[in-house]
Amino acid sequence: MLAEIKGLNEECGVFAIWGHEKAAEMAYYGLHALQHRGQEGAGIVSSDGAQLHVHKGTGLINEVFEAGKIRNLKGQAAIGHVRYATLGGGGYENVQPLVFRSQTSSLALAHNGNLVNAFALKTQLEAQGSILQTTSDTEVVAHLVKRSGHLELEEAIKQALGMVKGAYAFTFLTENKMFVALDPRGLRPLSIGMLGDAYVIASETCAFDLIGATYEREVQPGELLIIDENGMRSTAFSSPMKRTLCSMEYVYFSRPDSNVNGLNVHASRKTMGKQLATEAMVEADVVTGVPDSSISAAIGFSEASGIPYELGLIKNRYVGRTFIQPSQELREQGVKMKLSPVRGIVEGKRVVMVDDSIVRGTTSRRIVRLLKEAGATEVHVRIASPPIVNPCYYGIDTSTKSELIAANFSVEEMRQQIGADSLAFLSAEGLEKSIVTDPNSITQGVCQACFTGNYPTEIYPDTIIPAYKD
Repeated sequence: MLAEIKGLNEECGVFAIWGHEKAAEMAYYGLHALQHRGQEGAGIVSSDGAQLHVHKGTGLINEVFEAGKIRNLKGQAAIGHVRYATLGGGGYENVQPLVFRSQTSSLALAHNGNLVNAFALKTQLEAQGSILQTTSDTEVVAHLVKRSGHLELEEAIKQALGMVKGAYAFTFLTENKMFVALDPRGLRPLSIGMLGDAYVIASETCAFDLIGATYEREVQPGELLIIDENGMRSTAFSSPMKRTLCSMEYVYFSRPDSNVNGLNVHASRKTMGKQLATEAMVEADVVTGVPDSSISAAIGFSEASGIPYELGLIKNRYVGRTFIQPSQELREQGVKMKLSPVRGIVEGKRVVMVDDSIVRGTTSRRIVRLLKEAGATEVHVRIASPPIVNPCYYGIDTSTKSELIAANFSVEEMRQQIGADSLAFLSAEGLEKSIVTDPNSITQGVCQACFTGNYPTEIYPDTIIPAYKD
């Protein structure tokens, strides 16, 4: 849905390529495919075998790399990153990839996720004399690598990864090597592709499609990849654990044309919609979805219920990013700027409005009002995920528990607040059933902590501050 308005911000996205004569250019296009995962900053670091070249900045990809700046990034290897900023985490210094230079070599790294013990590690590092230059948890890893005492970078990275906890998909780049790592629970998505003889890594497979790469496989939880002139080698830095991939990748974050852990996102959202119709059927004349991420679920709801699907809401794609507005009032007005009801479709009709989630409820209330002002006689809201009742500590910018409407009100109270004629959510069991094909497999499983409160890792809520979310 309109995450920038309703308070659910995208995760970050990482892209890496090794062995291509136009590595930085491929990274540029790959990051374009991942732009939906972060619009606050972007950067690319390339290696020509002798030194690292970096360009990054705040804003969208095309804003950061205007006037041919990509041509200055020489070499056959590159890593890139798009990010969103949370409170205290903005500014140029936090834009990734981060680059650290020493007398012997340089290291660049990019990160999608959030380290839940970053505050404790930062405190320890500062006590040992480290001076951190950013408020990003990503920088902590670079210091841990440098302080490991290992001469071999591979072992230093393994030791550093063994000290951090939380969700992470890392790409590291030196002058002559690339390293890729996924956290032991596989909370973040990360895939391997090939572009001719070049190795490609991306948060989502849609980036492969854009540059013409072929999908090979997923990076496995606890896996460390080492890529250099000799090819790609795989090793483990952690013992195998049951995967708990973030369920919000399927619900909202990933593009519908991406495959996440072997499952197409559009297809999974359709299945969620069908399951939702099974669990919360209602008599109505038309089904509509809130653009864009809810369209697939709405189609699934329509197919399972037999109620026709129509485009009852149109998204205006030429409106600026309203989340930068300084007041809640202006952000709420942004809903009307971004969405328009189709009066000829909803007037005089009982409408099922399918959405992916509800955070604060502000946006849902305004959309229900828009539909009723356009003549809908009834608006039945169906949410293709369970109620969000807990904050996420793994890199999604969900609000504090006090700001989550579902954590403080019953479903009936929420219905009254948003002005809907009825309101129902997909169950946690229904969501898992929609996206986990083999619950007994160690490679499958999802994190539903924001819905259930069952966090797959130890968390430190008293020391996790928004500035450390990247």
